[in-house]
Amino acid sequence: MANVDTRYDRRGDSVTERLRRRFHDWVGRRIPPAREVTLDQRRIFIFPSLTGLFFACSLLVMLLAAINFENNLSYALTFLLATLFIVATLHTYANLSGLTIRAVRAQPAFPGQQSEFVVLIERSKQRDHYALHLKWPTSSETLVNLVDDDSVKVQLHMPVDKRGWFRPGRLMLESTYPLGLLRCWTWIDLDLHALVYPRPLASADLPGMATDTPDGAAAMVVGNDDFYGFRDYRRGDSPRQVHWKGLAKGQGLQTKQYTAYADRSVWLDWEMFQGMGVEQRLSHLCYWALVFDERREEYGLRLPGVAIAPAAGEKHREQVLKELALFGKGDRSR
Repeated sequence: MANVDTRYDRRGDSVTERLRRRFHDWVGRRIPPAREVTLDQRRIFIFPSLTGLFFACSLLVMLLAAINFENNLSYALTFLLATLFIVATLHTYANLSGLTIRAVRAQPAFPGQQSEFVVLIERSKQRDHYALHLKWPTSSETLVNLVDDDSVKVQLHMPVDKRGWFRPGRLMLESTYPLGLLRCWTWIDLDLHALVYPRPLASADLPGMATDTPDGAAAMVVGNDDFYGFRDYRRGDSPRQVHWKGLAKGQGLQTKQYTAYADRSVWLDWEMFQGMGVEQRLSHLCYWALVFDERREEYGLRLPGVAIAPAAGEKHREQVLKELALFGKGDRSR
């Protein structure tokens, strides 16, 4: 008997998954992914809320009582409230109809952080829109009213986990305005993707740079920028650099030394962390990229098939972090 119940449960699970998959496919065909969506009859769904279902049941009871007692006032009240329900249906639908929702941007983040998704909502020219509730599956709900402004930007936050492109899923926009008897909603895919960087993983030192002069450190070269000290005179030294005052004091013939500092650039190389896994290597490289960026030192990146020349600045940091985030991933075009 237990085996029969188990088979029955598995069959039930498979049917549920099949129905859910068919529903998602149907929604995907009806409301395909797009950066901008204008709500119309095809993209809006409406159904009585729990309050509306209770209201409808109450109307049914009132109608049965009116039929039983043959009371004209009961008939009048029942049909009046039914008319109110129909009018509420039209107004609830109109509260969403004509809205335009546009994807603006998605903020990059590190695993475990909250990524910010910015959405622009524009109202239709004919009417105002009240009590609009927006949320993604795991985001907090935001309430929006479009009355005085023609558009409003909404910031929604969601936690991200793995590196690469993160899709928040379909955005739920719903309203029960004006009476709460009906729930009108849409489920749109704004084709927004947030870039998730590797999780920074600190290491005690950058391998291969502990014994040598590290790239990015100031290296002394012969020049004429800063006074460095004295050395013994050599044939061919410029008379301008001879320390004549010291010679007059009997200190011997010496030459002044001047130096210049040339900045050498760090290369963050994939081969620096041999013996480690892919994600661990990327995490270490991400950590050191952030370290050198904070120091405002130039650094480059070498990955299998990727080479970014040493540079500094915000754009360079974003380029390096993007390559680290998308390493080994197929889709890089977003």
